[in-house]
Amino acid sequence: MEIKWLVRASLILVIAVLLYFALHNTPVQQIWDIIQQLRLWQIGLLLSIDVLIYLLITARWWFIVRSEHRAVQYFPLVGIRMAVFAISYFTVGPQLGGEPLQVLYLKRNIGLTYTRATASVVMDKLIELLSNFVLALIGSVAIIHSGILFPTTYNSLTTLAILVAVGSWPLVHILLLRNRLYPISEAFQIFAARQSRTKLLRFVRAAEHLAGQFCQRHPRAMIAALALSFVTGFTTIGEYALLISFLRISLPFWHIVTGWAAGWFSFLVPLPGGLGAFEASQVLVLGLLGVPAASAIGVVLLIRARDLLIGVIGLLMAGYTARKI
Repeated sequence: MEIKWLVRASLILVIAVLLYFALHNTPVQQIWDIIQQLRLWQIGLLLSIDVLIYLLITARWWFIVRSEHRAVQYFPLVGIRMAVFAISYFTVGPQLGGEPLQVLYLKRNIGLTYTRATASVVMDKLIELLSNFVLALIGSVAIIHSGILFPTTYNSLTTLAILVAVGSWPLVHILLLRNRLYPISEAFQIFAARQSRTKLLRFVRAAEHLAGQFCQRHPRAMIAALALSFVTGFTTIGEYALLISFLRISLPFWHIVTGWAAGWFSFLVPLPGGLGAFEASQVLVLGLLGVPAASAIGVVLLIRARDLLIGVIGLLMAGYTARKI
């Protein structure tokens, strides 16, 4: 019992620290000045799209879990996904870190074993990575097409070929799992054998095999999850296009995707919320595309306001979840 309360207290303390850093030194007045330029219906539309995005993200995970456990309810998972975003956003790393909360929730609230819970999260992450790689390729094509990085056709085609090769990995992994081939387990077996981590190897192998079983037994659920993931990704691009249009920034389609991609890639930098990298990406890339620095900063502040709002709500939900485990 004492250990359980210690875990709860530790989680709540971590969440409180993250919440402090989330709000500390936030340019509240500047954000408010930018928001005041928008009409009420524009703010409502952007917030509605954000709600839709998290409903879609949660639906993808729900399809995966529900394929094996029909009793799993959808709406409680929405809060968990927002909490996962908050933890990942405010901690160091390329938008990873909150996934253990998904596993913990499924174990404590749904009754899944750690292995099965991890398998569902692995499958969710694989499908997310697949759509993310496709979006990254689209963004890379837009950046190449804009000519701000690669002035020659040779370099552009070479870079694009490398991106396609790397970006195909999640799809290849899913196809391998469908055919009962488990590359992570095989690779990890070599590493674990050298490090004598047999217990961890068994866990990784079991989780990947369960993810493979999902691909083999539930192709419809997998296709539905993939479709939801792609719809979510393209919705984020659409939201970015709407946001810059509300700030009266006029750009052709490929330049809009270039600006979005620059921001998306900046969040891969191992900094909390891509702090500094995101701001630099928007001011630099949008500046190269002819957008004034003041307008680019407006884009940054609006997106930061959105992420902070979702992050704070997510942290509060994470704290609520910590009290229940």
